[in-house]
Amino acid sequence: MPGRPGARDTWAVMAGSGMGGDQGMVTTEQEVAGRATVAQRWLARLALVAAAAAVLVPLAAIGFRASVAVVLVGMAGLALTAAGVWWALTHKGPVRWLAVTVAVLAPLVVLVLYTSRDLLWVVLVAYVLLSVAVAAGRAALGREAVPEKMREHDVPPPRRPYLIMNPRSGGGKVTKFGLKDKAEALGATVALLEGPGPVDVAELARTAVANGADLLGVAGGDGTQALVAGIAAEHNVPLLVISAGTRNHFALDLGLDRDDPSRCLDALDDGVELQIDLGFIAGRPFVNNASFGAYAAVVQSPAYRDDKARTTLDQLPGLLAGQQGPRLVARAENVTVEGPQAVLVSNNQYGMGDIAGLGRRARLDRGTLGMFAVTVSSAAQAAGLLRGSRSRGLISLAGREVVIDADTAQIPVGVDGEALVLDTPVRCVVQPAALRVRVPRDRPGVPDPKPIMDWKRLRQMALTGPGSGGG
Repeated sequence: MPGRPGARDTWAVMAGSGMGGDQGMVTTEQEVAGRATVAQRWLARLALVAAAAAVLVPLAAIGFRASVAVVLVGMAGLALTAAGVWWALTHKGPVRWLAVTVAVLAPLVVLVLYTSRDLLWVVLVAYVLLSVAVAAGRAALGREAVPEKMREHDVPPPRRPYLIMNPRSGGGKVTKFGLKDKAEALGATVALLEGPGPVDVAELARTAVANGADLLGVAGGDGTQALVAGIAAEHNVPLLVISAGTRNHFALDLGLDRDDPSRCLDALDDGVELQIDLGFIAGRPFVNNASFGAYAAVVQSPAYRDDKARTTLDQLPGLLAGQQGPRLVARAENVTVEGPQAVLVSNNQYGMGDIAGLGRRARLDRGTLGMFAVTVSSAAQAAGLLRGSRSRGLISLAGREVVIDADTAQIPVGVDGEALVLDTPVRCVVQPAALRVRVPRDRPGVPDPKPIMDWKRLRQMALTGPGSGGG
């Protein structure tokens, strides 16, 4: 990856420390271990003991050679499964069907081999021990992985709240949960996006503010939330997010109740304010992320809305193999990523622990953009993505600005789930503390992110005595 020597390491430190916000701070591993509580030290010891047992139990039960064989067979099965998935995504016709067969049969063959040799119990015991080690290790490291919560500000109830509701969003949640009636009972003016024809949501919000609205609220998808968020930030009025969309990623990261969107209305009479960042792409606001590359190109297809699975399978081979679609170049300060198949730029960073952690952001007030770039050219590199943020095929950066260029004048972009086509180069920036968000005082909260498993740090924590600090 071109760039100044050591640049990627510098950005990695920024990513891990939340640099760009007032909580950004880098500490040494010794200081982290020294601050560990008694419980953390014992959890670290349990993790190390369980990990060692996961290795020693098979050795004691079946011997060194058999243990090596078990591991090699398991790794081979995993590699073949990952390769089969990759080939299935990058090929069509008979090759795809053969790849699917390989991906399905590989784990089954491994299971049969283990069972026939009476080794299945050994594998299961080792798996359980390893699971205990990972769970204990993450619990021990959890203190440094969980940032302090976003600061809340006590505020009086709004006098003239104005809420925009999309009755079709989320399969009809506005009607299902009686959101209009409940909001009006709390003194809000409600505008329903019932048509006929499309409604200019941004203009609706601007008119409401001009008429004296002191709070804007949205019950709809993240794309609609982003449009109204831009108007709220522009006029410095708070935004009320109502989790009536399909995925509600923004509501998740605000700690709102996604199962019962009516609870979001509690913010109208007992709410607090969060001051969060807002992302902008080519001047358009986004609350979650902007996606480039394979996914953004697929959702542009006219056939995608009618048959998502078939359209994705038809277009992915050419996009992943580089045979179609624009060639992207992602730049963040002095770091350049050439030719990624997919890029995700987010308003603040997604979790760094593993691929599953990319579903949420613990903070929205760090003052940075996050960027994930996926560059995969082989089945081996695709299998490497299983290692999450430590994979060579997955590059993670953080900064205040990200620029995406291409070898075409325009590129498809997905902005908070909305399919757009933008002129290149596409500039993404973050505006720190741009948006006031009104949330209920009592809400589920943001789930704690999974920490990165760092065995070296666990060992230091486990060997640190009570006299070294903490606990």
